[in-house]
Amino acid sequence: VTHSIPACIGGMTINGKQLDNESAVSIFAVNKCYETVQDGTFFDGSGFAALVREGYKVRSDANITLEFRTTAAHGVLLGVSSAKVDAIGLEIVHGKVLFHVNNGAGRITATYEPRGTNSLCDGKWHKLQAHKSKHRISLIIDGNLVHTDNPYIQSTSADTNNPIYVGGYPADVKQNCLTSKSSFRGCLRNLVLTKGQQTELFDFSRAFDLRGVFPHSCPGAEH
Repeated sequence: VTHSIPACIGGMTINGKQLDNESAVSIFAVNKCYETVQDGTFFDGSGFAALVREGYKVRSDANITLEFRTTAAHGVLLGVSSAKVDAIGLEIVHGKVLFHVNNGAGRITATYEPRGTNSLCDGKWHKLQAHKSKHRISLIIDGNLVHTDNPYIQSTSADTNNPIYVGGYPADVKQNCLTSKSSFRGCLRNLVLTKGQQTELFDFSRAFDLRGVFPHSCPGAEH
């Protein structure tokens, strides 16, 4: 076994002597345990998860679904870019969800703005679906559909070849379809990307780079 256990461990004794977790000589990717825990992955607002080291190719059609829970009004949800301008991005900016797509001709954005006092940053779970079909893009938040006109109808393929960055991205990585540099703070779960008949559910514990991200457990409520 080469990966860590997604669990809480306490009260460990060796030869009758209790280990003091507080005075550890070295700690790596160990979070505190919560009394109430939900399924999902906790992002502490300092980092990101990097998936698909060899690069993810969005091309003409892609469908992204995920659930998020946050109390912050800003944060990167997901970005896939290329060395050129082609890219897609999902982010929360001023409490709105933005879905950006650039197929090479220019960036277009679908924006979901909650009505009235309804907030997406209320610490409750919200379901997001972002859909790109050639030049058309749409965004569905909690069942509410937003789509946007795309003047660049001849440009249909986002030729990305970089990893999928979730919850943020490294300072030296370019993201052509994200305006925010703020790392996400909160919880994500059920990240699924679908292309044609190919559906992939991403397990954050299998990310090739994980910073400030704790797979498999979310604190039950923000304190």
